Amino acid sequence: MKKKQHKKIFKIVLLLGTIISLYFVPWLLVKAWILPLPNTIQEQADEAVNHGFDGMIVYVDKTGQSPQYFTSGWHNRESKIPTKSDALFKIASISKLYDAVAVTKLVNQKKLSLDKTIADYFPELEGEIENADKITLRMMVRHRSGLPNFTDTPNFWSSPTQTFEESIALILNKPANFKPNEGYEYCNTNYLLINKIMDNTLGYNNFKFIQKEVLQPLNLKNTFGSLNDVNLENVMSGYHVGHPHDLKADEHGMLATAEDVAIFLRALNDGSLFTQNEKEIYASLYEFEHGGWVPGYQSFAKYYKDLDAVVIQFYNTTDSKLYYWNLSEIINNRIYKILKNQER
Repeated sequence: MKKKQHKKIFKIVLLLGTIISLYFVPWLLVKAWILPLPNTIQEQADEAVNHGFDGMIVYVDKTGQSPQYFTSGWHNRESKIPTKSDALFKIASISKLYDAVAVTKLVNQKKLSLDKTIADYFPELEGEIENADKITLRMMVRHRSGLPNFTDTPNFWSSPTQTFEESIALILNKPANFKPNEGYEYCNTNYLLINKIMDNTLGYNNFKFIQKEVLQPLNLKNTFGSLNDVNLENVMSGYHVGHPHDLKADEHGMLATAEDVAIFLRALNDGSLFTQNEKEIYASLYEFEHGGWVPGYQSFAKYYKDLDAVVIQFYNTTDSKLYYWNLSEIINNRIYKILKNQER
């Protein structure tokens, strides 16, 4: 067969493969990706709501410029209350950044050891957690423990556990996913144990330590550890596809405004949150940006070094297949491109 015929057949096969793959991709994701890029973040936020998000908050902190807020959609859909830039939002796993900072400070204060194991911190769990005598605090912070993820339990989010004991029971006597430090897998069980270790070491809820060591020095007055500490009307409503009710009243840990998260993330990335020794410890342990997901709420905290900009994005709509997560990542990338274009 001639070379030109080979090329022609290859192009046809490639085209067919592309068509088949697109068949399985929700078309709205394709549309969100290929639409002309708006000139402004406000236009992009409005576009996100048109794609199906009930509400969105964007906060941009760029060095040399005043912080900017952009909102679209509903703070409360039922009451027709427009989105508020200063709304409290459930930041979900973004809280792991605060936890990792707390661990760093406790290690620097010699109150915790990164090399102690689960068995050292929880002797009662040895024999019930595989490799408990080999999984160190360092491995847990870095998601290199191999522990099963308790939130992966079937139907977990329809009836979430409320206590440490209920949560850890979901993974006891379950096989490890890999040997300690021989792989990486994002796992909420790691931070379930880390938070309990900090509580036990301090003798009180570790959020008080975070308040003293992180929030107060940064003058962050709109970051809270629980719904019990806030006025519920100030919390942005959350919606999950297929669920008929507002999920605002469900307890899922930390809440904060976009501005508070941005100030924290800036201090985390520029190092002003740490002493020199703490900087070195943290850099060896964890990330400098994060996303978060709980039913009704998905959040993103990111620092763009090339723009010297912190961008916080809150979306108050989720779904079980993570379709809306993928859609939000497309929108996040478009917001970055808009910011990049504005520099030119």
